[in-house]
Amino acid sequence: MRFALFSVVLALSLPFAAQASEDLAKKAGCTACHANDKKILGPAYAEVAKKYKSDAKAEAMLIDKVRKGGSGVWGAVPMPANAALSDADLKAIVKWVLTVK
Repeated sequence: MRFALFSVVLALSLPFAAQASEDLAKKAGCTACHANDKKILGPAYAEVAKKYKSDAKAEAMLIDKVRKGGSGVWGAVPMPANAALSDADLKAIVKWVLTVK
């Protein structure tokens, strides 16, 4: 019974977690250069998710990339470093980006 209740609570909370992570991305200013489904200055989140879909190291690599910034993977325009984001917020944003379709 406890497992069933836990499963229901978890299933109901997943959409809220995704929305919270999208809201974190907006709050962090990510949407100035990225959108879910189209390239702005940086790639669409869906393209990032697609590119790294089968890469087991993608989450850690992207956390490092977002933290430090950089260029060359998606074009010449550099992504600025995001040193002000907390580790928890950064991890939540990257986890969310990797789920965007």
